Amino acid sequence: MSHQLPSLSSLHQSAEFSLAFRIRQTEINNPKKCLFLLHGVGGAESNLYDFSSDIDHDTLVIYPRGPLQLGIEQFAWFRVAFTEQGPRIVEAEAEQSRRTLIEFVSQIQNAYQIVPEHTVIAGFSQGGILSASVGLSAPESVAGFAVLSGRILPELQAHLANKSRLSTIQAFLGHGEYDTKLPVVWLHRADQLLSELDVAHQTHLYPIEHGISPEMQTDFMKWLAGVA
Repeated sequence: MSHQLPSLSSLHQSAEFSLAFRIRQTEINNPKKCLFLLHGVGGAESNLYDFSSDIDHDTLVIYPRGPLQLGIEQFAWFRVAFTEQGPRIVEAEAEQSRRTLIEFVSQIQNAYQIVPEHTVIAGFSQGGILSASVGLSAPESVAGFAVLSGRILPELQAHLANKSRLSTIQAFLGHGEYDTKLPVVWLHRADQLLSELDVAHQTHLYPIEHGISPEMQTDFMKWLAGVA
């Protein structure tokens, strides 16, 4: 039996959803699982399409577009300046994107009848930051989250769920050892925080700069298969 190759949809924009987004189109009409893939700062919703090529066709893959436009086909979840003292964010924008994403995840789940237990949110760089923000503040919304060359915002502290609520969620951390955009210390901080919160997680380090390597992609796919 032949299978239609997945394709990327046109941009969905409507009052029904808080964010514009694209979906990976497959021959499956009633997907049972959902994966949200969030792009990094200055990127666009289609950036992680190739990354999702090996994901099972029964998984609905959603590619949201960040709400802030920085340029032509350049979007973000919040503005950030990279300084010698580290990244400085516009905290109000990061908080608004966190709230918007939690709402958007629920809207997609209701529209496609997919339960949180079969939902995962993941992203690259700033997209990974927001994935962690959603998972750690609203763990009832998803089964797991993944941070790919990203970090967990210190500013999220006031919004963290308690250990009891976090007991059902799983996390994946993948980072480049030679990352100069977000140095590897951010991986160690994230790993320590998740351990302190008793969040079940995997932590992986790769000999790369700021990006996603084939090895990181493979490890993520293995983790994803065991989560949702």
